[in-house]
Formats: sequence, C-alpha cells, structure tokens
Amino acid sequence: MTTILIVVHVLLAAALVGVILLQRNEGGALGIGGGGGFMSSRGTANLLTRTTAVLATAFMATSIILALLSTGSQKPRSIIDSPEASRQEAPAQPAAPAVPTR
Repeated sequence: MTTILIVVHVLLAAALVGVILLQRNEGGALGIGGGGGFMSSRGTANLLTRTTAVLATAFMATSIILALLSTGSQKPRSIIDSPEASRQEAPAQPAAPAVPTR
C-alpha cells in the first residue's frame, strides 16, 4: 500500500509542477493572446487555478497519509537503548602462525 501511495504522490508532484509552470505571472494563463478558440484566457486561468488547488490538496493528503503510515508501523526506538548495542562479543583470537618444518 505504501508503494502505491508513493507512486501516486510522485505523480501528483509532477502534475502539480506542470500545472504551475503553465500559469503566467500576470494571470493570463498559458500566455494565449486574443479571444475565441476553445477557452478564453479567463476561463483557462480559472481552470488552471482550480486544477492547482485540487492537485495541491491531494498532494498534502498523500503527504499526511505517508507520514502517518511511516510512524504508525514502528514505535520509535533509540540505538542507545537497544540490548544489542550494549552487548558486544569479544573479538576472535587469531590462530597461531604455522611453523614450517624442514
């Protein structure tokens, strides 16, 4: 489930970046000049603004869900408190070198 959410999260991030880059600073949206066509510049601006809001909301929701899933599966623990850290095995003694015989 976490993998699916991460994939959705990355796709939302990419879509959000794309929609934001399509917008113009002056609010002209896509830089389309003149009237007519499929949508007026005002309609395009409204569409991009709404799309940005929906994508941003979905992105924040997946961020919160992923954060809750990552902390909910494991309880926080410290390396210092773990019993393995305080218990170390003694290093093995090296074998005595073999003396060559003639």
